[in-house]
Amino acid sequence: MRKLANSELERLDIESFKKAKKTPVTVVLDNIRSLNNIGSVFRTADAFLISKIYLCGITAKPPHKDIQKTALGATDSVTWEYRENTMDVVKELQIGGVKVFSVEQVENAMMLHDVQVASHDTYAVVFGNEVKGVSQEVVSASDGVIEIPQFGTKHSLNISVSAGVVLWDFWSKLHRK
Repeated sequence: MRKLANSELERLDIESFKKAKKTPVTVVLDNIRSLNNIGSVFRTADAFLISKIYLCGITAKPPHKDIQKTALGATDSVTWEYRENTMDVVKELQIGGVKVFSVEQVENAMMLHDVQVASHDTYAVVFGNEVKGVSQEVVSASDGVIEIPQFGTKHSLNISVSAGVVLWDFWSKLHRK
């Protein structure tokens, strides 16, 4: 089992990425504080051909060296937009027929493994602040809330880890053969 060189991985260049059919998922970052988390979400969004990222509220925008450090260029490939108000984005997406899910721990949340997705639908997943999570206003306006099951002593996952878990889950369900 020889490790592959980057040149052997057959990844898309930025132009090809922009033209590629995207996974029908948008990411909404609701007041994310950590620049490294933001960069990591960009990198994960690139890996799964995510349609777009909305950076909302206090969430920093590229270019920034700390975002770039973890994004490794994904801010150039993934389409993104800054919006001051997360609720405005949620409402616009819903008006456009997008099913919006917050990723949070709430009463009656759907466990991630139970979430059913269909390739003919489009989705948005909202990830919240590292301390306060997704705002209650956004949670209340969402079409549903997804919880990532956890079995240890901690109460939450890092936002970039949560994004990786959820985006992988959506991608794998949407690309089942």
